[in-house]
Amino acid sequence: MVSLSGRPLQYRALLGRMGTLLEHRGPDDTGTIDCEHAALGAERLRIVDRRVRANQPFAPPSRSSWLVCNGEIYNAAALRARFRQYPYRSRCDVEPLVPLLCAEGPSGLDAADGMFALAWWSPASRTLLLARDRAGEKPLFYTERSGELWFASEIQALLIHPDFSRELDDLALSEFLALGYVREPRTMFRSIRKVPAGVSLTFGPDGSLTRHTIATPIVAVPPSMPAARRVLRGLLEDAVSKQMTADVPVGVFASGGVDSALITALAQRHAVGGGGLTTFTASFDNSAYDEGPAASRIATALRTRHVEIEVGERQLAEALQVLVQGMAEPLADPALLPTYLVSREAKNHVGVVLTGEGADELFGGYPTYIGHRAAAAVRGLPEWFHRALQTATSRTAATHRPNTLPFLLQRLVAHAGEGWRQRHVAWFGTGWLPHLEADRAAEVIEALPRIEEADAVAGARALDFQTYLRDGLLVKLDRASMLVSLETRSPFLDPYVRGFAAGLPPQFVIDGWRTKPLLKAVAAEILPPWVVRRRKRGLSVPIASWINQGLREEVDRLLDPRKIVSQGVLPTLPIRQLLEEHRRGEANHARSLWPLIVLQYWLEHWVLE
Repeated sequence: MVSLSGRPLQYRALLGRMGTLLEHRGPDDTGTIDCEHAALGAERLRIVDRRVRANQPFAPPSRSSWLVCNGEIYNAAALRARFRQYPYRSRCDVEPLVPLLCAEGPSGLDAADGMFALAWWSPASRTLLLARDRAGEKPLFYTERSGELWFASEIQALLIHPDFSRELDDLALSEFLALGYVREPRTMFRSIRKVPAGVSLTFGPDGSLTRHTIATPIVAVPPSMPAARRVLRGLLEDAVSKQMTADVPVGVFASGGVDSALITALAQRHAVGGGGLTTFTASFDNSAYDEGPAASRIATALRTRHVEIEVGERQLAEALQVLVQGMAEPLADPALLPTYLVSREAKNHVGVVLTGEGADELFGGYPTYIGHRAAAAVRGLPEWFHRALQTATSRTAATHRPNTLPFLLQRLVAHAGEGWRQRHVAWFGTGWLPHLEADRAAEVIEALPRIEEADAVAGARALDFQTYLRDGLLVKLDRASMLVSLETRSPFLDPYVRGFAAGLPPQFVIDGWRTKPLLKAVAAEILPPWVVRRRKRGLSVPIASWINQGLREEVDRLLDPRKIVSQGVLPTLPIRQLLEEHRRGEANHARSLWPLIVLQYWLEHWVLE
């Protein structure tokens, strides 16, 4: 907490309570500093240099500034070499940021390679710098109350401010209903904002706010597939090598797909210790969702020590309650539940895990990208044929199996005639957008990032990276893993890999009906052919059947029309109709119902308690 106005801090004693609420992110130690106009703290998870001398906050010898940071700086050795004369007190990867920021200020972060959320307080000028890494792997929230600025890695640490208002942000609510997550910089609370990914914000005592965008390296893409494949393989090997650096064991989340298998194969070369690399996957008791056998086969081929975590309705219910109480922001991705369960078990074996997040957005892995290409052909069909096709696909789309071909075809046919942005939200969203009031729906679409791409596939990739990945998948991964004090790292989000992917020509992204051709070409050099050819599944959860079975009573309680009306939060939606159709098996409305279930739990625990 800092007082930009120069007045004494009103609630200095609450800093310790803020730290306690974030202890799961760093249970190994606590460090605080109490300045005249600021009180800063850091909860430490010891990954690199586990000695006490590496605890935060960090400051230069002059004590002219103070740094607290959550994350990992992968090029710490290079930064140390650049500032050789600085009197380092530790081997910690974060400490080299101190001479960097002293020398160059916000622009110095252009040289930082890593995932981070940081605060840099300068008492003399009473300025506060808040910054997040380029991809947005690490979170950072802030609120301004009564002349003070409070910041924290998670929202619950800000809710204890005595003057905090729990008024909801109307646009954030609409975004959550339409997308299943809230886009930065908004949160569900009107008075709390998120520092945007890849940005530093400098707050001054005169009320000024200066924004700096952290530069992403540009890596040229060779025009030929073989040359591009060699460059990408080198970048991925470097990224994995950097991210294996730790003073604790490192493992991999293995989903059974090509992305995590590629990371596993590259990580295996850098594994240390007699046991080699450990991989982890969720094993569902519903075979339609179970990636366990595929992940186990990959682990055998790559010779990893493999751990399967059983996931059934009992485990999902347990995870749901933990996450409801541990996350002060709603997130409607059902995969949050098994991610927490796998993280909890992984923490018993390792301190860090690598993941495959980002590969689909950067290299074109989603079937929806093929759908955008096919939409033009569907729009060209005769009207009578289009209607017949729509009727035929709608009849077969009620299955509870994940991402079946009829389900994908139904979505393609239903939305082919829309603009690519609206079409993409319809395909990737919750299904509630058409049910919102027209001005609310338009506001959600208008608030999406302005993507200047003529090609729908390129536009959808960029949009997914800036929205679905950043505000959905990475939030899921960070919150689920940090609740059990497990650090996750995503080599595909390395700035040089991202800088390379940004320049890919269309044929390296989608090749006919084939997704990720360039990335799969790299994988084909390292992995068995059957891994590369395997159809994409992703981490899915049998929510549809759970709503009708084990969670039935809770769903009825949460979605009771009288309860919803009395809360006065949700707009008018055909909730009861969709739930009854789902219960009768006439349609699979889990994609629409689950966000409401999550939202109701969140309201009960964090807003209306």
